[in-house]
Amino acid sequence: MDVKLDFEAAAKRLADVVKHTPLEYNAGLSKKYDCEIYLKREDLQIVRSYKLRGAYNMISQLTADELSRGIVCASAGNHAQGVAFSCNKLGTKGVIFMPEITPKQKVKQTEMFGSGNVEIILVGDTFDDCLLEALNYTKAHNMTFIPPFDNYSIIEGQGTVGVEILADLPGVEVVIMPIGGGGLAAGVGTYLKEKNPNILIAGVEPEGAPSMLKAFEHGGPVTLPEINRFVDGASVKRVGNLTYELCTKVLDDMLLVAEGKVCTTILKLYNEDAIVVEPAGALSVAVLDSYADKIKGKKVVCVMSGGNNDIARMQEIKEKSLLYEGLKHYFIIRFPQRPGALKLFVNNVLGPYDDITRFEFIKKTEKEQGPALVGIELKDPADYTGLLKRMEEYRFEVIELNRDQTLFEYLV
Repeated sequence: MDVKLDFEAAAKRLADVVKHTPLEYNAGLSKKYDCEIYLKREDLQIVRSYKLRGAYNMISQLTADELSRGIVCASAGNHAQGVAFSCNKLGTKGVIFMPEITPKQKVKQTEMFGSGNVEIILVGDTFDDCLLEALNYTKAHNMTFIPPFDNYSIIEGQGTVGVEILADLPGVEVVIMPIGGGGLAAGVGTYLKEKNPNILIAGVEPEGAPSMLKAFEHGGPVTLPEINRFVDGASVKRVGNLTYELCTKVLDDMLLVAEGKVCTTILKLYNEDAIVVEPAGALSVAVLDSYADKIKGKKVVCVMSGGNNDIARMQEIKEKSLLYEGLKHYFIIRFPQRPGALKLFVNNVLGPYDDITRFEFIKKTEKEQGPALVGIELKDPADYTGLLKRMEEYRFEVIELNRDQTLFEYLV
């Protein structure tokens, strides 16, 4: 890399634009993991994510001619808000491409921050789909493209998160942060390693979108054929070339965490700490269970990258958490063809704390009922074995949908 990244200069450039977000000591997590856990609260940033840093750092350095012609970006939501805020602040026109599945909350926030200076175009099912459309539009209209991660100015801006971490906690020993395209990890990791090579830097991806991990395994960025889009702020099919190059030099560990575990973490942070965090923002805390040995006795910073979580998603988040924790199970149950079978199931098969959360018969003919789709919530995962045993004892034919992903997605 022949480009010298100047993170301190970027921090000065951003000083009057972004918040120096809190680095909060979390007593509960610290006690649980026998270390000092600090949460870098980028969810409290002006646009509720760190993405404003990179966007403004790049856009503010464009020429007057480039600003007059306008800018374009592609984003799953957070980069869009940073770009929109920057457009409004600098008085330039922006065209923002977002996937059609982007939560409405993120779309509305982008419109609000743009304050009439941006046009939003929803296209494609993933970030990578809308990226292609955005690049074609940029070329056709002779505008400037503001990439979400694979650009030195973007990386430099995101790295200012690291400048603040080191200023607030000079003795930091471990920094854990989410990875989507890699801009945050590349920037923060590069800055911290320059200042103290002994700081352990760990990146976290959702299990369903391990684009940086696969890049590490293949020796370069690869395009994943399919990804799980649930953790939308960290789900890309391919990481950047620049971000990959930097991350190979500064990341000590690449970690994965299950989407269900992310959901459990979101709910715990809300219930225990009154912190509203989006799925990508919860990754650094969600991975702590599997990283406990590495952080014991150390000063640890978990970067909470964003808090743009649509309240409409909370039911889905709760459901995924219950499934992951083994507390919710779905079945196709064929009831014995005898009177009182349903009453028998409720009174004798269900445990004292088991709760039916869904029940619907699948019609076979006009005169005959088919099997039933049944959802059951448990108080304790250990109760599941007894539930299955009683189903067998009372001769209920059962298909466990949680163990059949294809059937589960089709029926549930």
